[in-house]
Amino acid sequence: MVLTVETSDYLRERETEMEEHDVVIVGAGIAGLATAIALKRVGVKALVLEKSEGLRATGAAIGLHSNAWLALEALGVPHKLTTTTYPPLRKGNVKNIDTGATQQITFPQPDKHGHETRPIHRKALLEALAKELPVDTIRFSSKLESIANLQAEEGSSYAIIHMENGVSIKAKALIGCDGVHSVVARWLGLTTPVNSGRWAVRGLAIFPEGHGLDVDFQQFVTIGKKAGFAALNDKEVYWFLLGKSSKGEDIPHDPEMIKKEVISNFAKNFPTSYLRVVQHSDLSTVTWAPLLFRFPWDVILGNLSKGNITVAGDAMHPMTPDLGQGGCSALEDAVVLGRHIGNLIIKNKKLVAGDQVAEALERYVKERKWRVAKLIVGSYLAGWVQQDGSGWFMKFLRDSIFYRHFSRLISNDKQYDCGKLPCVS
Repeated sequence: MVLTVETSDYLRERETEMEEHDVVIVGAGIAGLATAIALKRVGVKALVLEKSEGLRATGAAIGLHSNAWLALEALGVPHKLTTTTYPPLRKGNVKNIDTGATQQITFPQPDKHGHETRPIHRKALLEALAKELPVDTIRFSSKLESIANLQAEEGSSYAIIHMENGVSIKAKALIGCDGVHSVVARWLGLTTPVNSGRWAVRGLAIFPEGHGLDVDFQQFVTIGKKAGFAALNDKEVYWFLLGKSSKGEDIPHDPEMIKKEVISNFAKNFPTSYLRVVQHSDLSTVTWAPLLFRFPWDVILGNLSKGNITVAGDAMHPMTPDLGQGGCSALEDAVVLGRHIGNLIIKNKKLVAGDQVAEALERYVKERKWRVAKLIVGSYLAGWVQQDGSGWFMKFLRDSIFYRHFSRLISNDKQYDCGKLPCVS
């Protein structure tokens, strides 16, 4: 999709035909919906534009750690997801396929806020977020055509969004939450995410009579591959396979073919417990995708905001899934962005267009960029240690250090508190 900057004269000619909104959010994923809730709680009604026909839940499931629950608490929605439907993870095993060695792992006990790691349906999270918004907040089947800035005569600046269906929208702020291939990030001049050289297959297995697993989480590692599964409840199991070989790029994007390729090729030497889970997959949840990330220095030094336009979630900080922090950090983004805009409203009694909005977005970017750059690095290193190399040093690093000590090293990242939203009357 090509984004163009139109001349101000042409924009002014079309201004009378434009819809006007305080804030426009592009993308109805985790970041987009959470940001809309955060803005709602500080008194701003946002319009969310989503190119798909409905809520998308690619990835099947998501693990929510303490930092995600703190963000959801700030947004006022965790009570919808912490029922017995999604029990917390308690224990698991990591098995080395090559040596047969198994290490037991335990997940952190409830933190001081009572939060624990829970795997949940990604769609359930999206639906819980969407239900917190007015019914006319999300506009589906809405695809961007171009973005521009308009400097009004009185000094206020606006974002101008033109849609493929001919609709034009004028907004005091534009927030791109449109994922790894974000068109808003491209407009800002951010570098294109790079391929990590790895890929992931994900799916959800259904056991109508119960799966009977005796551990909540099981992971298997071998040279160039990492796989595992986690029970969402007594009948549903989320599973994944991460590969390093370029062969992954040859997998057809047909769910049945992906499942067959996993069972007969990529995971044929894995334990029967894993193959049994894959065999029970709901094909509508099975996906394959390359793992992309943005270099951390591009996040730190890049233009994450320009005037009244910025990005959040994967549009800002795509990362590999090895820390399970992609969706969690997107929820953090929403709260932090809502806090800075809320503080601006408290100061001015309303959301004003122009330099003050730009400054609020700059403060949001300044607070977030070092945090998410650290997560990008940690995620990449975690994947590298677990999947790369067959030498003695890598085996020692993975088996003797990583699984025994790494969880303690990153525990602070997973308990990070992004703060609360201000009370705006």
